[in-house]
Amino acid sequence: MDRFLSSAVNRIDAKGRVSVPAHFRAVVQKRGYSELYALRGLDVPVMDVGGLDLLDRYEQRIALEDPFLQTADDMSFFCHGDGTFLKLDQDGRITMSDFIREHTGITSEVAFVGRGNFFQVWEPGRLAAYGAQARARLLQLRQGTKPGERPE
Repeated sequence: MDRFLSSAVNRIDAKGRVSVPAHFRAVVQKRGYSELYALRGLDVPVMDVGGLDLLDRYEQRIALEDPFLQTADDMSFFCHGDGTFLKLDQDGRITMSDFIREHTGITSEVAFVGRGNFFQVWEPGRLAAYGAQARARLLQLRQGTKPGERPE
């Protein structure tokens, strides 16, 4: 398996470390990631985590922008200055830094969610609420209704 799939919730230890799920660690190893890059979500309290290919994806998009316009500068700030590197220790744990905790609201447990080429870390309650909203939006699409409308 070379994709981040599924989800899991793990407890943070007394030193602020949490075990990355074994199936996620296997993907990290298979892809040859020596370190992970974590980037804050723009509109949800989540961290997107992946290898340098995640950063490459954002940099390719920035390269399409006019470097003299504010958009390119904002995008660079977002992906270069508003993220952090994470190291997996020998036991497959990462540290939940204050930077991550302040953005996500994570306290004692971390929800890991696979997103294909990257994974996310969430506060479990916030993930549950987001998941319910996402399913409701998809159900509305399936039923051909707009948000807030009732199916006929």
